Amino acid sequence: MACLFGGSPTASGDDVPEAVLKLPNGKEHRIKVLKPTLGEELFLDIRDLHRSTGYFVYDPGFTCTGSCMSAITFIDGPKGVCLYRGYPVPDLVDSAQALEVAYLLLVGEKPDAEQYLQFQKEIKQHMLVHEKVKAMFTNFTINAHPMAIMVAVIGALSSVFSELDPSNEIHRWLASTRLIAKVPVLACMAYKTSIGQPFMYPRADLSFAENFLYMMFATPMEEYRVNPVSAKAINAFMILHMDHEQNASTSTVRIAGSSQANPYACIAAGVASLWGPAHGGANEAVINMLEQIGSKDNVAQFVADVKAKKEGVRLMGFGHRVYKNYDPRARVMKTLVAEVLKELGVEDPLLGIAQELEKVALSDSYFIDRKLYPNVDYYSGIMLRAIGIPTSMFTVMFAMSRTVGWVSQWNEMVSEKQMRIGRPRQLYVGSGERKEPWKAAQDLDSSTAKEVIIDSSSQGPIRFKPRKSSSFRMELPDHLAVVFLPDCTRSADATGACASARVDRKTVEAVKPEGGFHGMPASPEPTTACGDPSSEDEALAEAFWNSCKQVASSAGPVPAATSLSSRTARARVPRRAAPAGLSMAPRSRGLHFSS
Repeated sequence: MACLFGGSPTASGDDVPEAVLKLPNGKEHRIKVLKPTLGEELFLDIRDLHRSTGYFVYDPGFTCTGSCMSAITFIDGPKGVCLYRGYPVPDLVDSAQALEVAYLLLVGEKPDAEQYLQFQKEIKQHMLVHEKVKAMFTNFTINAHPMAIMVAVIGALSSVFSELDPSNEIHRWLASTRLIAKVPVLACMAYKTSIGQPFMYPRADLSFAENFLYMMFATPMEEYRVNPVSAKAINAFMILHMDHEQNASTSTVRIAGSSQANPYACIAAGVASLWGPAHGGANEAVINMLEQIGSKDNVAQFVADVKAKKEGVRLMGFGHRVYKNYDPRARVMKTLVAEVLKELGVEDPLLGIAQELEKVALSDSYFIDRKLYPNVDYYSGIMLRAIGIPTSMFTVMFAMSRTVGWVSQWNEMVSEKQMRIGRPRQLYVGSGERKEPWKAAQDLDSSTAKEVIIDSSSQGPIRFKPRKSSSFRMELPDHLAVVFLPDCTRSADATGACASARVDRKTVEAVKPEGGFHGMPASPEPTTACGDPSSEDEALAEAFWNSCKQVASSAGPVPAATSLSSRTARARVPRRAAPAGLSMAPRSRGLHFSS
């Protein structure tokens, strides 16, 4: 086990003046300025802003807000720089193995020879998957998306390794190494599940990248030899995607971890966030775009359509929220994909289209002025295709690589002495406080019986009172619909009328307008009648039908032939109370409503 490494920012000093915020009330609030160890960006420390002034900061998407201090990855967007623990990522791709970089991100320093051998040994020991987790794969359909499977099985590791204390450094190290080791294995199992092939277990004599290819493509029927070109490409892909500062999925892991959740559940949350097409699915979208273009001859027209903002035409793989220059990872990937295709003898016409599109776009002021340069996703999909990775696995590959960064970020956060749970604020723009005479989605039972009051258009409020031990759930919309509730009395305040209905809780349904009102009893036992018929039934029936008309006019027609099926459905409602066009009549097998 190794200790974790971190750093601190430089607080404002003589060379960095304090900022002064002028408030609407004329007062001023002084804000400390924090300077990072690298880069020219300055940060305003607003942690005491609300306590001192009563104001919050509104920043949708947190695009201008630093949510944490981190010593793991540094990005200089304008200059196109990306560093892992101070090392340029392109240099690491050229000289390091994936597990060496994983150790670097976790610990803060490169491993020496002995540390690296020990780390490799630990990772390989943890690559076996618990049989209970393995059995989960048999329950997924063959067309299940691999990312859906990954969310489930990584989360399931929480049940296998449940006795974990995030405050214990040894426990954190175990969780981190287990996740780095097991996620590639689970990824390959997800792929094998999707194609109906048996799982292949990792081998002790193969490297991290080689084991991934072996588990992906080997079968029990024949010997499989890992192509060194493919292994080199996977090694580079993993390093390039291991971490990238505080993106959506990394922030998700941190937010989940801030509640001291199990780390396996935190990583599952990160996988779910990465699954979104705006985050992890970009390289697949690039492939779809290139296939849509179809030929280098069509590139000029495609670019024209992009500039004209033609519907359904989008330029994928260009631009980045942080980089306003060429993504340094994209430069590496561009060179790598050409080498891989050449050495594998693969001719992919999409590479030619991609190169032509980049050439045309980067010579056009429209894209230059908007600082739209290729990002790491632009060429990575072409490389993965050349190796044989299907597009459905592209985002899984991303998740497998990013797991290293996620556990490093999680470790860094929970190691803080004063870790605080994440709690973003909101700017409320909803309606003011409402005082309606009804409550929506109210759970009622005998111990908490309350009246649910509904406005009736002609007879004043109607109350439904639960009696005895009845338990049911009712949802009330803006417009009253009709429902027969179990074991209840109904009365109209204006007349004191009571109507009776005897219904079966197992089969009761509501007259349900479009947009949806329903009341569904919880208990299956039949009830007794709620009361005897009264001479005042007509008054309530009239209110009943007026309400039906109101629903029919505002929310669509009352559904035809809605039945309260069974031997118990009865209602004593005079037919003459029904307005024209509506009828309600008892039937031998239930109560029939029609319009």
